[in-house]
Amino acid sequence: MPGQRGFGMDHDHYDWSPLVERKPLRWPKGARMAVCVVVSLERMEWAPQRGSFQTGTLYNRPLPDYRGYSHREYGHRVGIFRVLDVLQKHGVTPTVAMDALTARHYPYLVEHCLGRGCEIIGHGIAISRVINSRMAEAEERDYIHASIDALKEATEATPKGWLSPDYGESDRTPAILAEAGIEYLCDWANDEQPYPMTTPKGSLVSLPLLLDLNDSFALAERGFPVHEYAGMIKDACDTIHADAAETGRLFALNVHPWIMGQPFRIGYLDRALGHVMGKPGVWAASGSEIVQWYRESIDNSR
Repeated sequence: MPGQRGFGMDHDHYDWSPLVERKPLRWPKGARMAVCVVVSLERMEWAPQRGSFQTGTLYNRPLPDYRGYSHREYGHRVGIFRVLDVLQKHGVTPTVAMDALTARHYPYLVEHCLGRGCEIIGHGIAISRVINSRMAEAEERDYIHASIDALKEATEATPKGWLSPDYGESDRTPAILAEAGIEYLCDWANDEQPYPMTTPKGSLVSLPLLLDLNDSFALAERGFPVHEYAGMIKDACDTIHADAAETGRLFALNVHPWIMGQPFRIGYLDRALGHVMGKPGVWAASGSEIVQWYRESIDNSR
């Protein structure tokens, strides 16, 4: 059954829970702030599939749009290695959101990410095919299972997490993901702690990302200069770290190698993460590590 709209809370995907009223959340070794970086590896197709949905101006020229396609592919060929190098430098375990077409057509990247200890989570089929409310339930279920199956075949493991392409969902998406065995979802940008979601099909935890610090949202869509973007990361870190004096907080970034992997931007990511990881009491972890700790903390507090 999909989430229903009603009075008060806009839907029943999760319970209303103001952060200031919750029991204190404790991270490992008394850390104040958990740091997670989700790296999106997403394929742009040469042309949109008939009937598929894209947001924004993904295809903004008459086809074939070689400029747009090759700009995105830069992330797969060059940018991803710069981004992973920076994360490794600062001791951050990457959580790589990989779509089905990347998993199938870029086996080198799958092996490279696994070899560097990345967690790989589901990311739909392609950035040119976004989940939306026009999909029939069977169509969306097939879409989600096709994405999960592609990762299972490529990595020999079932992904635990999920980030939808462009955060796209229908009102059925959390239930279908839980039914398919997904343990955590990164689409809901409404908190600074993980929280349980309500589905009729199984347990699911929301791992909220900082949408305003998504490089695609800040740089490509809103046009912030990269030095301002780096400053936003530092300022957000300072505020969240200070607010975490009483209860653990989550600092979760989402970056795209075709954007932050550019030679004139990567240094800003390097310096910003140096600032974040230079704070005392910081725990850098993958998405599944954070969610597992959160689940155990909730169970132990009951």
